[in-house]
Amino acid sequence: MLHIHSFTFNPVQENTYVVYNDKGKAVVIDPGCYFTAEQETLQTFLTNHGLSVVQLINTHCHLDHVFGNKWAAKIFGLELYIHPEEEKMLAFAPESGIKWGLPFENYTGPLHFLKQDYTIQLDEDELIVLETPGHSPGSISLYAKAEGFVIAGDALFNGSIGRTDLPYASHQQLIDSIKTQLFTLPDDTKVYSGHGRLTTIGHEKLTNPYLQ
Repeated sequence: MLHIHSFTFNPVQENTYVVYNDKGKAVVIDPGCYFTAEQETLQTFLTNHGLSVVQLINTHCHLDHVFGNKWAAKIFGLELYIHPEEEKMLAFAPESGIKWGLPFENYTGPLHFLKQDYTIQLDEDELIVLETPGHSPGSISLYAKAEGFVIAGDALFNGSIGRTDLPYASHQQLIDSIKTQLFTLPDDTKVYSGHGRLTTIGHEKLTNPYLQ
């Protein structure tokens, strides 16, 4: 069985996720830890729960989701998994950091690419990759079918959707992604977003003003 724990890191208030199984294997998703204290908070949680991180994933590569990539890769001896369309976004992230007054050292190691329906395996437990572009060209969501939750990155929020006034973003593509990839999941599916509070697919179908 998969378990999920969230942290809210950095000045942009990004949600970082640790997904782990009963055998102590973990995946770190969107490590947004910008400050040393945030890195320590994440590492302390992993240590206290006896977790071994076996994979590092970005749902997309905007700066607030990748601040901690280099640190996490070094500490846990990992290489980064992203969608191939996010490689250019990852390369651009440090420039964005300077623009926003948040300079950081980018991950520059090997990349591994995730696409639609790829399965991330933690022993017998699975996360399924869903392509949900629009906010960013290669945004992905990660669906835990057995446990009934999805990590949606910045595609879908509680009462909102991801920004599309950014480079390579597309409002119509994002709406299509949500309706074809996320709104086809069961209504009781919990949605863990890149920012903000937990919601469900059913709640967003009924109440999200951008999707009516």
